[in-house]
Amino acid sequence: MIMIYHFIGIKGTGMSALAHIYHDLGYQVQGSDVTEHLFTQDDLEKKKIKLLPFNRDNIHHDMQVIVGNAFDNNHVEVKRCHELKVKTQRYYEALNTVINNYKTIAVSGCHGKTTTTSLLAHLLNNIVGCNYLIGDGTGYMQRDNRYFVFEACEYKRIFLNYYPTYTIITNIELEHVDYYKDLNDVLSSFQTFVNQTKEIVLACGDDPSIRSLKYNQVKFYGFNDNNDIIARRVKLTSKGSNFDVYINNNLYGHFTLPLYGKHMILNALAVIGICHHEGLNSSEVSKQLKCFPGAKRRFKEKKIKDIVTIDDYAHHPTEIKVMIDAVRQKYPKREIVAVFKPNTYTRTKALATDFINALNLADKAYVTDIFCDREKKEDYPHITSSLIIDRLKNGDYISDDSVNKLLKHKKAVILFMSCKNIYTLREKYEALLKKD
Repeated sequence: MIMIYHFIGIKGTGMSALAHIYHDLGYQVQGSDVTEHLFTQDDLEKKKIKLLPFNRDNIHHDMQVIVGNAFDNNHVEVKRCHELKVKTQRYYEALNTVINNYKTIAVSGCHGKTTTTSLLAHLLNNIVGCNYLIGDGTGYMQRDNRYFVFEACEYKRIFLNYYPTYTIITNIELEHVDYYKDLNDVLSSFQTFVNQTKEIVLACGDDPSIRSLKYNQVKFYGFNDNNDIIARRVKLTSKGSNFDVYINNNLYGHFTLPLYGKHMILNALAVIGICHHEGLNSSEVSKQLKCFPGAKRRFKEKKIKDIVTIDDYAHHPTEIKVMIDAVRQKYPKREIVAVFKPNTYTRTKALATDFINALNLADKAYVTDIFCDREKKEDYPHITSSLIIDRLKNGDYISDDSVNKLLKHKKAVILFMSCKNIYTLREKYEALLKKD
């Protein structure tokens, strides 16, 4: 009998990526999730991976079940697994079963993980071949590759289940305030992860929180002169970024990056540091960096008449700030309109002032109701998006029913930002644009 691998929550970004990997290994894969269309399901459907709505009858004796991190033992399918004594694994356990025989590179940090993982996977796969799991739903596996690049998320300390060969740390600040008590709690989890790294850590040395950790072996990267890997002679243009990289005060190469914002140069430095450590030719690294297509749901542009829409995953104040800076780099003469869907009541409450400061960098900002699928609204009766909107310099409320508010903006860049389904609002707006 053929073993079936059933993924509970298969449309989640990590779970869909893992499903692709199991499919590439030749296993029979299926999964269940909500009926709502999510962007991750498109590639799953292309591989003819069966997608089912949640239902206890999806679970059978002749399968092994992989449970997404978002689902506890009260979920209807997890309960059924226990009733039938079906073998289950959590996401991180299933991932560990496929990465342990490879040279693993874990990409961690509070922001920039997905783009950095995507960029590293792009370079290594095109130069020497590598397997990868990216937090935008992308996964790839070929048994004879030497490397495995994966995104390691700090939420609920999930990344402490991994013991990578190399670790990248992009940045550290207060995030996931529904779980972490404060910044020191976040730092404690990263310190443990650093201690679990087998060989070397590549960390952004411009970040004071990263500098506060203790390391056995570390290479720092950044713009400051006290780093081991430094970007110099930086030029930010409407076509991207150009910079020289010095490693241990020696010129490693000149690089062109088709991405926007200084934060993207930092992400590239982490990747370049790995490539240098692995002895890859700098000219080949430069060639591959230049043709990087970007990660899913990161700075995804569409042009309709005189409007540019951009869809991005940004959901933290720091991410919003760097996104608006990046848009201004590419479109310095256009009006920048930010449309933001907050996620979780705890994050909105704890970081309200930071959200306001970030959104005020746009010429106009619209904010939707707060979306949350892991907190109950009744537990936060006074926490609404008005906490942000009422203190914006030029802010307004928006919803799917009032998307026509955006039509008054001409020759503008409309930046849609959220880790959740803000693309439904974007699609309605784009449909109106085409009719207008």
